[in-house]
Amino acid sequence: MTKYEMLLDNAEKEDVTVEETAHFSGTRIKGLYCDRHVAISKDIKTEAEKACVLAEELGHHYTAVGDILDQSSVANRKQEMHGRILAYNRLVGLRGIIDAYNHHCQGLCEAAEYLGVTEEFLNDTIAYYKDKYGVYTTIDNYAIIFEPAIAVLELI
Repeated sequence: MTKYEMLLDNAEKEDVTVEETAHFSGTRIKGLYCDRHVAISKDIKTEAEKACVLAEELGHHYTAVGDILDQSSVANRKQEMHGRILAYNRLVGLRGIIDAYNHHCQGLCEAAEYLGVTEEFLNDTIAYYKDKYGVYTTIDNYAIIFEPAIAVLELI
């Protein structure tokens, strides 16, 4: 089962309707959440990108209140970020970075494919973790280094 299929299952269990809908004309919007309903653009071609969009919209299901489309509002930008953070943690997480390392992924492209996300989403996730943790963080017996480049070291 793909990540997108798992997210669709989760949405159904949460009583959230997901519909792949027509192009959101005149915008760069790929997905919208409103009142237990997620609309995903039919223009999205890959399951990985659909999973990234759906995970973020489900994040908004758990965190957003009201209409947050106007991103000139600080409060709306914060809510938008909360939805993204939930998606980062759900689809990648620090453990996902370690799992990609343990599966011998060479570079971000292979890691993104292994994790079932887009390279852009993985880059955004790593940037978020770098902002949150700084140069590195440790989890279990691993150190994840964010600067100068992403690396994972197994601690003995």
